[in-house]
Amino acid sequence: MDLLQVTLDLLRAALEIGILWAFYYWLLVFFQGSVAVQVLRGVVVLALIFLLADLLQLTVLTWIFTKVVTVVAITFIVIFHPELRRGLARIGGETLFRLTPRREEVVEEILKGVLAMSRRRIGAIVAIEGQTSLRSYAESGVAMDAVISSELLQTIFLTGTPLHDGGVIIAQGRLVAAACLFPLSQDLRLSKTLGTRHRAALGLSEETDALVLVVSEETGAISIASKGKLNRELGRDELAKALYGVTGTRPQSELSSSVVQTQTIS
Repeated sequence: MDLLQVTLDLLRAALEIGILWAFYYWLLVFFQGSVAVQVLRGVVVLALIFLLADLLQLTVLTWIFTKVVTVVAITFIVIFHPELRRGLARIGGETLFRLTPRREEVVEEILKGVLAMSRRRIGAIVAIEGQTSLRSYAESGVAMDAVISSELLQTIFLTGTPLHDGGVIIAQGRLVAAACLFPLSQDLRLSKTLGTRHRAALGLSEETDALVLVVSEETGAISIASKGKLNRELGRDELAKALYGVTGTRPQSELSSSVVQTQTIS
């Protein structure tokens, strides 16, 4: 019986160590490239010192660590609240982008507008709301609540117009705001050549589950920021695939073909 109990205790301890190590590894991967990685490593070192002090019954060190741990925890939450918020949002699972009603028409208009601005080298940043509300970011801009069209997007971002400096937000099949301010990414791995638009798009995708489209004013290249990652220099097919993929819709040409096939079969 004693041997069985010892075996169970060892298995329980091994399981706890495995879970803790997996959690720590996940945190390192999640925060890779940010200052949080260095902080996490420092926290682990301090935790090991604390455990060693407790095992050796170093009462002074144990008392100091006990008092300091609360302050460190609060400081960590305050400093890294964007990363923590992003992590909790990811734990919630995949999202369904809110383009309803008339999803297909909205996607087609966004696609046409972005491609037109790319050809004309009109700088733009378009955020499509996911499950995480973008209301706070919309409040930083100018409220619109307009029907989405290719022409409207091009007009907003045309150089010299009052609303061209900033981003637009699309939610529930409507263009809800323009000239919005988005948070800049603090990712240390980013290329120094990236401009403010790309950093803002990436920053918004780090803090929310929004899909953010960017058109470079210098080159006309199209990029997409999603889940803290930036895909650059996308072609028309790649852009269409990304838009229709995340919104769960199909191109109107495919829908028309399906209708024709259905009518022929019937």
